[in-house]
Amino acid sequence: MVEVSGVGYDVFVPLSTFYSLGDPGDEVALRVHTHVREDTLTLYGFATRLEQDLFERLISVGGIGPKLALAVLSGIEPLDLVRAIERGDVARLTAIPGVGKKTSERLVLELKDRLPRAQLAAAVAGLTAPEEPVLRDDVLSALLNLGYHRPLAERAVDAAIKTFGASSDAGFERTLKEALRELVK
Repeated sequence: MVEVSGVGYDVFVPLSTFYSLGDPGDEVALRVHTHVREDTLTLYGFATRLEQDLFERLISVGGIGPKLALAVLSGIEPLDLVRAIERGDVARLTAIPGVGKKTSERLVLELKDRLPRAQLAAAVAGLTAPEEPVLRDDVLSALLNLGYHRPLAERAVDAAIKTFGASSDAGFERTLKEALRELVK
């Protein structure tokens, strides 16, 4: 619920935006997509332009509505989504709750050539992700197997990798321990 000049609006947001909102009553700035259907008017809010751009591209794919697009953005970080689509990583996309194999294949097929602008926007915004794909994927897999929710696990892994800096000598065990510490915080 977002209040604007005394009027409250229900705004649906992905988990990545939800985690960045702050406490109830705090001021918030959201990029809003207004989805109009014959029987409803629904607002979807995003913390970044990249999230909004990806949402709008997702709902342009046949068979993907705003609720599924929001679930996709809640199940994977925006830059990871861009990478997964560009690489055609159907397995990564099917790991998102609510997304099956056919939907993943459709996402890759229809969006693969339409993402460079979103990636450029992310680079301009300074949102480059660390390039530790093997270590990151291994630690993330371990946390998911332990039962942690994907967005929280991804944040913890990224924080752990950032803690050790660019040094690749941190290793799997040290990075996993640091990620677990991040999750306990």
